[in-house]
Amino acid sequence: MEREKKECILSAATRLFARFGFKKTSVDQIAKDAGVAKGTVYLAADTKEDLFYQAVHREVRAYTAEIARLIDPRKPADVMLAETTLAGMQYLEERPLVRDLIFGNHQILLPEWADRLDELRALGRTNCAEIIRLGIRQGLFRADIDVDELATLLEDVAIATQVFHNRGANKAERLRKRLVAAFDLLMNGIRAADAHREASAQKPAETPVASTKVEPPRA
Repeated sequence: MEREKKECILSAATRLFARFGFKKTSVDQIAKDAGVAKGTVYLAADTKEDLFYQAVHREVRAYTAEIARLIDPRKPADVMLAETTLAGMQYLEERPLVRDLIFGNHQILLPEWADRLDELRALGRTNCAEIIRLGIRQGLFRADIDVDELATLLEDVAIATQVFHNRGANKAERLRKRLVAAFDLLMNGIRAADAHREASAQKPAETPVASTKVEPPRA
């Protein structure tokens, strides 16, 4: 299939899936919106589910490319983590397909595609993982951190913030304040610096275990 025609079909599918959802969007609607015959749509994708997956994949690539533009190795990684997370949440307001992927809604809707959709979700965390690795190189983050697990944890924090606080008046400011507090907690902990030093000083020193000489049994 011609690349231009496939892109036209994917663009139409993305618009309709984002507006009406997977179940309420038909292949006939997508064909009509793309200006092609229904059979031509099936040259671009084997099934409606496959077409949906390709549309979500397309949106995730656009999302990661948009956030990647904010990465600047000259800036502190901890600052960039907060900035890119806020930018990502604002982006998701306009990209419901990516938002529902990150929230796990697509995986519930299409359980047989869950593994492949989870791979797309991991693709969406690549920028976060890159910033964490940059922070390790900058000496801001511990070198023994599990980068992928931390990136997933930060995504979980962002999801919870979006779910519980993305409503009502001044929601943008409330989201910002909540994320700033969450990142401050992750980066600096809850314990004051003096208390942290005191707690470290009070840790009991490890006592080496004395080797015990085992006497051979008497005859």
